[in-house]
Amino acid sequence: MEIKNAVTALAALAQESRLDIFRLLVRAGTEGIAAGQIAQSLALAPATLSFHLNQLRGAGLIAMRRDGRSLIYSADYTAMNALLAYLTEECCQGAPDACGLALCDGASLVTPRKGSRA
Repeated sequence: MEIKNAVTALAALAQESRLDIFRLLVRAGTEGIAAGQIAQSLALAPATLSFHLNQLRGAGLIAMRRDGRSLIYSADYTAMNALLAYLTEECCQGAPDACGLALCDGASLVTPRKGSRA
């Protein structure tokens, strides 16, 4: 991941509602959640939700698909893992055993659950 992409992703997540949305989508798994359900779960007005979803999509952190008349949003786990890897790629100066953090060994990257629901 390039620094520009990391900064864009972090900037998108640096807002309370967008972070809440992203975490909700991560919990939902690959199936995703309809926009109306996101709005209801987080008590966000449709226009506000639309703005935040567009920010997260622009940062490449979420995906959208149409299912009939519904828009379904899901976390982009590849992008999330790329961001986590970028943030931790030089953890403990390349010697993950030195600090003992699970995040440093790369094994803790997220694998999405299929069909899970928030």
